[in-house]
Amino acid sequence: MQPHSPGAGRLTAHVLDTARGKPAEGLRIDLYRIDGDELRLLKSTQTNDDGRCDAPLLSGDAMKAGIYELRFHAGDYLGRPTDGPMFLDIIPVRFGLADENAHYHVPLLLSPYSYSTYRGS
Repeated sequence: MQPHSPGAGRLTAHVLDTARGKPAEGLRIDLYRIDGDELRLLKSTQTNDDGRCDAPLLSGDAMKAGIYELRFHAGDYLGRPTDGPMFLDIIPVRFGLADENAHYHVPLLLSPYSYSTYRGS
């Protein structure tokens, strides 16, 4: 892995709609920082036509080591059924950032009845 200069770290996300075989455009993502029992909203954004956010979720001085949570608003993106509740609605992904100079990427592979995520590159 190539070393990064101080302040070069960033957090990004990407959502792919595996049921439709394309990027998930217009999906809302909320980023929270976890401080003890407190959940603090840092940013709300939505994915562009490539399923990515137009800017990093965290970068520069905002990129601090700690525990974070992304909430992917899958229910709004997938469309709400009229005959009952969504199977997947808001998908929380809680993770830790240890290196403030690294690139952390959180991809979400999404369908109406399943999802998966991993630390991407």
